[in-house]
Amino acid sequence: MVDLLEQASAWLSGQRTKFLSRPVVYGRGGDSVTVQAGVGKTTFDIDDGYGGIERYESRDFLIAAADLVLAGAVVKPQRDDTISDAGKVYQVMAPGKEDVCRPSDPYGVTWRIHTKQVGLP
Repeated sequence: MVDLLEQASAWLSGQRTKFLSRPVVYGRGGDSVTVQAGVGKTTFDIDDGYGGIERYESRDFLIAAADLVLAGAVVKPQRDDTISDAGKVYQVMAPGKEDVCRPSDPYGVTWRIHTKQVGLP
């Protein structure tokens, strides 16, 4: 039986990529690939261990999982990878023990990748 929600998720991801994204360069070591990415943000509230809460905001890039191909293989985003966008460089990272990425949909069609700006290209 066809899963209509999975089909709808794939369609929606395609529409976002087609109409709500721009090209960015995803890199790891000496490998890189130009992919279409949507831009968003995530706010993390992290307990500092002393009764305080530190707020951290990441710039997120939404990238189709199938498009993230480095050295001929589809890869999962990793800490310290980079994304170059509009003349700025972002490092893949998240605060504390948070994951640096997560699926943006129930079917893993799109990655939501957390980053922080670290410099200019």
